[in-house]
Amino acid sequence: MGRYNVKTTFFVVGDWVERYPESVAQLHDAGMEIMNHSNDHAHYNSLSAEEIIADVTACNEKIAAITGVTPTLIRCPYGEYDDHVIAAIRSMGMEPIQWDVDSLDWKDYDAATICERVTSRVQNGSIVLFHNAALHTPEALPRILEYLIHEGYTVVPVSELLLDGEYTIDHTGRQWPVETVAE
Repeated sequence: MGRYNVKTTFFVVGDWVERYPESVAQLHDAGMEIMNHSNDHAHYNSLSAEEIIADVTACNEKIAAITGVTPTLIRCPYGEYDDHVIAAIRSMGMEPIQWDVDSLDWKDYDAATICERVTSRVQNGSIVLFHNAALHTPEALPRILEYLIHEGYTVVPVSELLLDGEYTIDHTGRQWPVETVAE
């Protein structure tokens, strides 16, 4: 991604951080945003608030030990969340993040299929989901980035996409500003 001069967000699992600390350090040193994707990829909807907080905290501590930065965002495992998961995460001062474009790269689709899935669905403000261990993502990314740049998109870390002030998140994971009514 250095060739394209883009900075992105990597949501990493604590177990992966333990196994590949040098990769986490390299990503951070390259200016990438390193955020939380749980400690061991549990199904949060089936955990208590205390279990969620403990899991998120464990991953945050592992990331902070390497990067010096404590994550403020989390992508919940499997994209699963409900009101109790959101409340537990927000009680920690963190924000759960969803995506609106799924590359489905984890299904080992070929690079052309991944590229088509992403480029046909992306729009302003999109959060695109990729996986760091997907087989054909490295092959697909140059074509996707070239398309996005050619079409006038700017690739930024997720934290730069978050709206300031009050917003809601719809079922697709998109943020919408809360309109305030003047009295």
